[in-house]
Amino acid sequence: MYTPDFDPQAFLQQHWQKQPVVLKGAFKRFEDPISPEELAGLACEEEIASRIVLTQKDNWKIIQGPIEDYAPFGETNWQLLVQAVNHWYPDSQPLVDAFRFIPDWRFDDLMVSFATPGGGVGPHIDNYDVFLLQGSGKRRWKVGPQGHYSPRGGDTHTALIDDFEPIIDVVLEQGDMLYIPPGFPHRGETIETALSYSIGFRAPSQQELISSIADHLIDTNTGLTRFMSTSEPSNPGLVSSEQQQGMLKLLQSLLSEPEHYQAVLGQLLSQNRFELDLCESDEEAHTPQELIEAFEEGAQLLRIGGLKVLCLEQDNHKRLFINGETYSFENTELSTLELLAEQILFDDKAALNLCQQKEVCDYFVWLINRGYAYLA
Repeated sequence: MYTPDFDPQAFLQQHWQKQPVVLKGAFKRFEDPISPEELAGLACEEEIASRIVLTQKDNWKIIQGPIEDYAPFGETNWQLLVQAVNHWYPDSQPLVDAFRFIPDWRFDDLMVSFATPGGGVGPHIDNYDVFLLQGSGKRRWKVGPQGHYSPRGGDTHTALIDDFEPIIDVVLEQGDMLYIPPGFPHRGETIETALSYSIGFRAPSQQELISSIADHLIDTNTGLTRFMSTSEPSNPGLVSSEQQQGMLKLLQSLLSEPEHYQAVLGQLLSQNRFELDLCESDEEAHTPQELIEAFEEGAQLLRIGGLKVLCLEQDNHKRLFINGETYSFENTELSTLELLAEQILFDDKAALNLCQQKEVCDYFVWLINRGYAYLA
């Protein structure tokens, strides 16, 4: 178990999406949930996103994974980064759980890095919130103020920017944490061999929202109302301001209908950017009776790492959104749906109690047969 040694609610009120902050001793007596060897093992896998960042004087070179041989990199000036470790390494889930004071829909992934002395990332700006939690070893971080920064060397194809004057310059030791909201430039450098944990939170962009709305309207063959006006401009080549505003109002009226935006938000926010480690089985699909028997024998139901199960407040339908899919209910109470969204693990007693409701039992069977959950 990982318990924050700071007040999450005070943090949300004072710092969340406002200003970067250093939280010394954020997790006292912190222990790494994964070893460097286990992290290197994950980086060998084709389906897991990983990369090596090499520090070269005033530049950084990226080598995309999978990574199988580290000998060419030497003992200094490089860093291994592995994305979505929580999807593939169940022992990291308790660390993710410690950050559930922020809603699941915002959670992006747990990225873990192993870095040698001198290894790090160059100055860059992220478009998401990130907690940088230090495991074993020491790293120095610098954070600059928000502002306009030019791409490093004028290269618009790189995420690197020109350097900045820091407002934070700190060495993080085991259990220390740095929080950085979107838009603040930062850079890191390893002082002594280190394991570090990047817990990222992301919200959808305007592009993503509009694209998802358009996809929904096409898939459901809705949004077919056309613009109408009662007056036309005298100039045939002119689109009047009144007509421009009228078209925008037509779009706004569509976006204000819960029937459209709720489904879009639920599907979009429950999707994952990184591949999930689905529990595929060669056996025949489970049945409700088999599931109940397993619970009676003491089995627990556990969701796979990274799976998002969401419900919407004031939803017009009884449903859950799971990894971009919709699962509908008819008779299940809202409080039960909220419980199914909140809980990651259901022990045998809780699962058996919930299975008294046929809809919930069928839902559990669906989760397992889809590879979204397994019996532990």
